[in-house]
Amino acid sequence: MTEGQRPYFDALYAHSDDPYALRDRWYEARKRAVLLAALPRQHYAKAYEPGCGAGELTHALAARCGRLLASDFSDRAVQITQDRTRELTNVRVEQHALPGDWPRDAGPFDLIVLSEVGYFLQRADMQRVAECCKASLAADGTLVACDWRPGFEQRSLPTNEVHGILGALGLARLVLHEEDDFVLHAWARDGRSVAQREGIR
Repeated sequence: MTEGQRPYFDALYAHSDDPYALRDRWYEARKRAVLLAALPRQHYAKAYEPGCGAGELTHALAARCGRLLASDFSDRAVQITQDRTRELTNVRVEQHALPGDWPRDAGPFDLIVLSEVGYFLQRADMQRVAECCKASLAADGTLVACDWRPGFEQRSLPTNEVHGILGALGLARLVLHEEDDFVLHAWARDGRSVAQREGIR
């Protein structure tokens, strides 16, 4: 994120602890369910979720992760997510501005989730984030990106460009879920399907 975007996020969280209605909208609850269902593994030892916002996805991911590091550009979003996950001892929440604050020393991660974050970045910064993902992803790791498709004023990159940058990393694509509203990709170093991993085929 850039410092020029800070007033936008400060204003969002000044008016509401849940400015995108993550807790109330069926759209958001359903999208979280789609993302969780797309994960090829039942459990992940160590995960990273930058751009955690108000922490609803963080709370849901925690049930699938041994340790989960969540972060956000906004100090208020960090506080909200800390409150939302206070009872979860496997969750840590920090303030990170991407790509500069990428937690290189905290990896490797066997799950990285970029949900509604890449399109706020300039192209060069998104490319750096993609390289950070590749460098921080464990040998059996999963990378997930889920993003809103329609345009809006604060968008820096189109969603298809964000996913194209991540898709060019050379990881195997396991999942592609497309709707008019959002698109979700899951990539992994291990290209086997869930059925293949479980010996069904």
